[in-house]
Amino acid sequence: MTLLPVDEALNRILARVPDVVGESVALAEAAGRVLAAPVVASHDQPPFDASAMDGYAMRAADVAEGVWLKVIGMSQAGAGFAGSVGAGEAVRIFTGAPVPDGADTVIMQEEAERNGDLVRFTAPARLGHSVRPRGYDFAVGRTILERGTRLGAFQVAVVAAANAGTVTVARRPRIALLATGDELVMPGTVLGPDQIVASNSFGLAASLAAFAETVTDFGIARDERGDLDAVMERIFAHEPDVVVTTGGASVGEHDLVQAALVEHGVTLDFWRINMRPGKPLMFGTRGKTLVFGLPGNPVSAMVTAEIFIKPALRHWLGLPDVEALRLPLLGPTPANTARRHFMRARVVVRDGVTGLLPISETDSGHTSSLAAADALIMQPEFDPGQGGRAPMRSS
Repeated sequence: MTLLPVDEALNRILARVPDVVGESVALAEAAGRVLAAPVVASHDQPPFDASAMDGYAMRAADVAEGVWLKVIGMSQAGAGFAGSVGAGEAVRIFTGAPVPDGADTVIMQEEAERNGDLVRFTAPARLGHSVRPRGYDFAVGRTILERGTRLGAFQVAVVAAANAGTVTVARRPRIALLATGDELVMPGTVLGPDQIVASNSFGLAASLAAFAETVTDFGIARDERGDLDAVMERIFAHEPDVVVTTGGASVGEHDLVQAALVEHGVTLDFWRINMRPGKPLMFGTRGKTLVFGLPGNPVSAMVTAEIFIKPALRHWLGLPDVEALRLPLLGPTPANTARRHFMRARVVVRDGVTGLLPISETDSGHTSSLAAADALIMQPEFDPGQGGRAPMRSS
């Protein structure tokens, strides 16, 4: 069977991802969500000319060496001066307070000398200095945050400043996970003969949770059609948006997942990718549900999730694609075969240069080397492995 090129497989997956669906949420619940509609300013910020520091507001033209101005009042945040500043006058002002009508400059208090209700200055006035003009941060009608922006702490703060109590964000997919294999036991179990600890669902849940509304782990299905069918019945009754299975994706007589998926209404789009690790990758759909069948080897499962599932979830949420970075190689890479190789690597700094140090371990079950990796080097098909520069993927 011909192996499907990585890029073609990804394009076929992305073509099946539905359009972004928006939902309104309270700002207090919006952290980490992705905007499905832009945030547009409905007021000017600041809504008035505001002082940038504690000091005095006056007309710059009135300030000269040795000249005293009369202090006629005070402007505080939340309690501005109601009058206007005329020739020879000044107003005591505090950070964030409205600059009174007539004043055009603020001089900080450290450069002021006060004597009763008089003040003079030890530094010249600079017209407009320390005044934040109305709308300086943003003005009515300005797009503050674009659709597709993930709302981190800084973004949530500006949405709050824009007086938006709710935002329209992308609905997140509900993800179902299933591990398969007679040999698997849950972490914390005393291992019996021929048993290994199931790690895939735990790693995948941690990897995909930031993109999902829920990640539900349906446990371990044994290599027996009755058990596998029963678990799949439960999964599809749950009506997930994305199903991710691990194991049972190869060609052995115990690899029953593909047949079970088909019997439960999944239309397979492709199976087997021209890459390593992770050749036995399945993808299909059941109605609007995306179904991924990942290899059982832990490194293969995590790498294929990084290369295929995460981009699909980003697309689902309306996030932009992650651009591959180009960093210098700080160690040798071996010659590659006909399959695209996603090689584990560490990001290190040597002699002031940030680059990638390849990890020589390539076994798809070697989880400790994956845990040591900060990045994946995408080594093209038939790459001679002579060093140079290679792109780094991250999500």
